[in-house]
Order: sequence, then structure tokens, then C-alpha cells
Amino acid sequence: EEERRMASVALRKEEEKRRESHKQALLKEKKRLTISNIARQWESHQNRLALLSSNQENNTDNGSCQDNQSDAYILSEATRSLDSLLSKTVQGLSVIDSHLVEVDGDTLYLYGSGALESLDRNWSVQTAGNIATIAFIFIDFDEIVPVLPKLRIKFPNFVHLKFKETNLVTLQQFNALAQFRRLEQLTVDAQGNRVVSFTLWKYYVLFRLSHFNLQKINGVEVTQNDVVMAEKLFGILAYVASSDLPYCRLLSLLGETRKKQLCYLLEGKGKKLGATGEDGGDRRKLGGENVSRGLLCYSTRDSQAEKLEEAADRKKFCHTYVQDLVKEAADINTKNESLQKLWPQMFIELVRDAVIEIRNKDSYTKLCLQRIAGQKS
Repeated sequence: EEERRMASVALRKEEEKRRESHKQALLKEKKRLTISNIARQWESHQNRLALLSSNQENNTDNGSCQDNQSDAYILSEATRSLDSLLSKTVQGLSVIDSHLVEVDGDTLYLYGSGALESLDRNWSVQTAGNIATIAFIFIDFDEIVPVLPKLRIKFPNFVHLKFKETNLVTLQQFNALAQFRRLEQLTVDAQGNRVVSFTLWKYYVLFRLSHFNLQKINGVEVTQNDVVMAEKLFGILAYVASSDLPYCRLLSLLGETRKKQLCYLLEGKGKKLGATGEDGGDRRKLGGENVSRGLLCYSTRDSQAEKLEEAADRKKFCHTYVQDLVKEAADINTKNESLQKLWPQMFIELVRDAVIEIRNKDSYTKLCLQRIAGQKS
């Protein structure tokens, strides 16, 4: 009886172990399929953007109208075929999620733009505090920028950012990372990030994010020589950015802390903008980031479109306002010219009426007394 019971327990444990192994295998397969689906959607999205860009270039070409129409027709056909292929692929994978959020040890992996919505949910204090690395994969960088302020609030202890397939294509995009409180490591995968092909991209990162004192970039230790070289290459950029702006515009771009820092520097209590040395500690106390570097900002495509729209609205308003002013000035000038033509005759008539009225002194005096009495009553 005891042997039968022991055998039953062992069989039950073996069955539970098999179930757990099967469950883990299913989860791994689901993760693999989800990442594969996200990769397909990302690739099709990139192909569509490339086709649209090519279409715009063809439309702006100075070739014949007929050639342009033919090219546009071919591109539209290619776009439709690509969309149909994408829809079939998505229908076949409709049971698979289009994004994935995974916490592996101290690393948070975000796959697909839909994963950014997870930053709005309530994270446990322990889980959020343990996150030291955040990896963005298959997410456009312009979609990441708006959620960057949430990262420093949700995950106060993270020190490492990873980017893979995020459309990092310009050095200016690294300016958006300056808003964090702390950052020790930065990893930018060459896959899907063309900026890595630039020879000087690491030096620009060291220059723009100098207030972080980065320890590693793409797993390589940052040396003091790298920091010095970054200052030599891009130090003049900060000076140009600050010197070309008027003082009032400079203040409008800076926060309250940096306004105090700017006034501190301009009053002669510190060294000139962009300088490093003894006043470095004072700058860190006043705001951490150098004022002149703070002027190097990044605006997403959406924000740039909004600014262009606002500028167009302001231009339209100013145009209408100036038109109204010109019309009003023209009307006043017309009335003034008419008055100048009529005034001599009007003046003669006024004088004549006054002389006729006071010609008989008695009747005029009586008329004046009657008017005064009528006003009193």
C-alpha cells in the first residue's frame, strides 16, 4: 500500500512537471510568434513609408506630367498590393498580440508601439524599483519621445536604455534623452537605426548628454579622451546655438531653473556659456544641464506639424489684421480728403449763419435767455 501511494505521488509530480514544461513551451512559442508578428508589421510599415517617400520624390520631379502620373500609378499599385499582403498576414495572425511587454530580471522589454500604453498602468513599487534597463524594440523613436517623462517617474532606478529598430536616423534625436535625471549606459543597435552608421554619433551623444557622465555606449567603456574629443568636435555647436538667439527668445525656451542659471552666468558670477571648469558644480546645483546645450532640443514630426499649423494660423491672422488696418486707414484718408474739399464752403456757411443770427442784438439776446431757461427747466 505504501509503495502504491509513493508511486502515485511520484506519478503526480511527474505529470505536474510535464504540464509546467508544456506550459512554458507554449508561452515561449506564443512569445516567438508575437515578436515575429510585430517584426512583420514593423517591416511592412517601413516599406510603406519608403514607398510614400519615393512617391513624394517622384511627384516633385521636374519630369513630364505623363511620366509622373505613370510613376504615381505604379507606386499606388505597389502600395495596394503591399497593403493586401499585410492584411492577409495580419488576418492569419489575428490571434497573436501586436505588442509585447516583458520583464526579464532587471530589464523591461517593450515590443511594438502598443507596448508604450503599459507605462500608464499601475506598477508595483518593487517591480518598478528593480528595473535598471529599458529596451525599446520595433517602436518609432517619435512615438517614444512623448513617454520619456513617464519613464523617470515610473522607473526611478533605471540607468540603461536600449534601442533596436526604432528609426534613430539623426543626431538631433539624441537631444530628447537629455530630460532624464540619470543615465549610465546607452545601447543603440545598428539594426533599424541608421544613425549608428555616422562616424561621430558617439561623440555627439557624449557632448549632448555630458551631464550624465555616461559610463558605456554600446557596451564600450567611455574614456576621458572620448569626452575631450566630444568637446573639441561639438563644443562650438552649443556656443552657436546660444549666441544666435536673442535674450528674450533664450528665456522663453528655458525653464525657471535654467533662467536663474542663465542670469547667473550673464551677471558675471560664472564663466561664459558653454565653459567648463570651476563653475561646473554651480551649474549642477542650478539645474544639472548646461544652458547652451539645453537649447539643442528635438521636436517630433507631429510637434513640428503642429508648429507649422500654428505658424500658418498666425500668418493668416496677421494677414487679415493688416488688411483690416489698411482698409480702415484708407477709409479715414478718403473721409479726410472729402472733408478738406468741403471744409471751405462749410466754414463760409457757418460764419454766415452766425452773422445772421447775431445781426439783431435784442432778438439774439432774448433767444439766448430762452435757451438758458429751457436748459434749467
